[in-house]
Amino acid sequence: MANQETKKCAHIPCLCDVAKDQEYCGEACRDAGSEDVEIACQCGHPACPLTVRSIAFFSADELALW
Repeated sequence: MANQETKKCAHIPCLCDVAKDQEYCGEACRDAGSEDVEIACQCGHPACPLTVRSIAFFSADELALW
């Protein structure tokens, strides 16, 4: 979606593109609090490289199976 009709999401940790008439890529970024420091985006969009993936919830034994 990156072209002249888009810009980056206003939520600083997010790298998603949004239409020029939008500010955020979705509810998660719109509702993101500014009280905590965020090192990853939680928008859930697969295109966002900063999205926390569910793989972080696997145990070391489960990861060894990958």
